[in-house]
Amino acid sequence: MLATCCSSATPPNPSLPPLTITPNNVCNSFIPINRRNLLSLLTLSTTHFSDFAFKPISLPVASARGLFQMPPVRLTNRYFLVRAGESEFESLGIINTNPVAKTSVDSGLSEKGKKQTLKAALELKTRGACARNCWIWPSITQRAYQAAEIIASVNGISRSYIVPEYSFLDARGLGAYEGKSLESVLEVYASDSISPNTKPPPIDDGTPNESVADVFVRVTQLMSILETQYSGDTVVIVSPDSDNLTILQAGLIGLDLRRHTELSFAPGEVRFVDTSSIPAYKQPASAVYKCFNPPNCN
Repeated sequence: MLATCCSSATPPNPSLPPLTITPNNVCNSFIPINRRNLLSLLTLSTTHFSDFAFKPISLPVASARGLFQMPPVRLTNRYFLVRAGESEFESLGIINTNPVAKTSVDSGLSEKGKKQTLKAALELKTRGACARNCWIWPSITQRAYQAAEIIASVNGISRSYIVPEYSFLDARGLGAYEGKSLESVLEVYASDSISPNTKPPPIDDGTPNESVADVFVRVTQLMSILETQYSGDTVVIVSPDSDNLTILQAGLIGLDLRRHTELSFAPGEVRFVDTSSIPAYKQPASAVYKCFNPPNCN
């Protein structure tokens, strides 16, 4: 049974003016109501808000930045690119790019790699990269995340500012070259110089075989996230390998992707993204050319 609250002083005659409720005559009794009365009450209550309900509220609309493109129209953040120091596998001269093992301790920094990373962290401190705080974005790959922790420690950055990246910064998958000597990567780079779409031979152990174009998609997606998530901040990108960074930098400066190896990063190298190296944005012909009398546009 439903009930409604009503004052005992409510006039029985409906023609009388409505009762004005005061602190002294607040409801002190309940009377039962049936379904029809309840629907009537709901109808009456909503009519008082009808004007409000159908008048849209004017709220400020966030300005969209649009999709990130290479080379970018502009960069809203400051970027430092860091390659992690030498890994245990690299110290053995072995290619290891299978993402299945990326969090394994065997994929961590070698002793030499730790020293290289410490040098990189000190260089970032000398450059004042994190003087006003910074965000550190490492690949979740063991050596890259270890490098991020060293960078954070040396620069006095809280671990809460380390944001692990789970896929876009994976080491470039080299397919059938997995487990071969590091010198074999020169064969991959020879193919890269011919076409950015050439993939290394595949393998069935779970190692991807990525072309330069594949990696380019990944790093462009990463930059799209960073440029959307932050504004006016400093971001330190820590990659487990060189290819992520060379392809990213080639895209930023408008360099032919077939030449990405010319920008090769040594283990533990730090590089600042200088906005002056990014070419001035030019509108596409479709945005400049106007046809006012199609199809006669000459």
